[in-house]
Amino acid sequence: MVVPRPIRPERFQGGEIEVFEAILFDRLSDKRVQCTICQRRCVISEGQKGYCETRVNRGGSFYSLIYGRVSTMMVSPIEKKPLFHYYPGSHWLSLGSLGCNFKCPGCQNWDIARAKPEEGEGTIRYLSPGKVLQLAKDNECVGISWTYNEPTLWFEYTLDCAKFAKEKGLKTNYVTNGFITAAALDLIGPYLDSFRVDIKGFSRESYRRIAHLDRFEGILEVTIRAQRRWGMHVEIISNLIPGFNDDMQQLKNIAAWIRRSLGKSTPWHVTRFVPHLDLSHLPSTPIKVLEMAREIGLKEGLEYVYLGNVHGHHAENTYCPRCGNLLIRRGGFSILRNDIVDGRCIHCGSPIWGTFDS
Repeated sequence: MVVPRPIRPERFQGGEIEVFEAILFDRLSDKRVQCTICQRRCVISEGQKGYCETRVNRGGSFYSLIYGRVSTMMVSPIEKKPLFHYYPGSHWLSLGSLGCNFKCPGCQNWDIARAKPEEGEGTIRYLSPGKVLQLAKDNECVGISWTYNEPTLWFEYTLDCAKFAKEKGLKTNYVTNGFITAAALDLIGPYLDSFRVDIKGFSRESYRRIAHLDRFEGILEVTIRAQRRWGMHVEIISNLIPGFNDDMQQLKNIAAWIRRSLGKSTPWHVTRFVPHLDLSHLPSTPIKVLEMAREIGLKEGLEYVYLGNVHGHHAENTYCPRCGNLLIRRGGFSILRNDIVDGRCIHCGSPIWGTFDS
């Protein structure tokens, strides 16, 4: 195997953190740069960092502070992403780093998502792309998933790893908020197989309250691009936060957009909010609200609408959209029964959307 290296190999010591030259940025006047990895497109003055605090302008050049710096690593089932129609029951090497380009008030992974690179010293380790590939193979993983924090932030690293994964026959996955730019998506598109995207609401007000965004439409556009241009397997998740994004009109709009833009077979995971961080005062999402959301999705014509964070609920399972028979029974993140054979329902023979052969 060729020894992996950064896309641009120049590097130097910045304080206590070794930094790697970034890609996808524009040099502006007065030694400013504009980052073009994420849709915030931060304009950053010399010596400053962008919104995510994982990239820094040094003398008019732009550097990543988190290349290969792994905060979290686990071999986990694909159902945990969640992806229910992509190699169900398979295991993936799952990696996270530090930082986020959102500051969601109820973030479950806030300890790494809000951590600054300099705060992670002593708690994280460097893993080369080659080591990542070896770990995936040693643990008999189907693929590699970048998750836990927003994978776009360590884009150069995920791109290097994804290229090697493609060479070695491993699959790849982003668990993402979808705020990547089209330019970045197009660079990694040939090497990224699956794209699990958060749709956090369907109004600018919801996204303003949850993610401090003025516009969320770019997330929709890049999700469509991932599926149509690059053929990625796409599944959507919406975590329903009481009073933020759980009104029936928004849910209807999300379901209608999925059917219209991604297709009726695209799975929609409607998950239960668990009080956390700045939203600890809120209640958990009522089960009846989740069930109403599922009914909305089914009435809008979606074939696969799942409930999440409700262990033991029948809507964790996969049913044939034609005959209605149970095909995959789940218990949390485990597959208890799978009656899909050669991608078809064993009862009526109808094709079931997804990839089911490991």
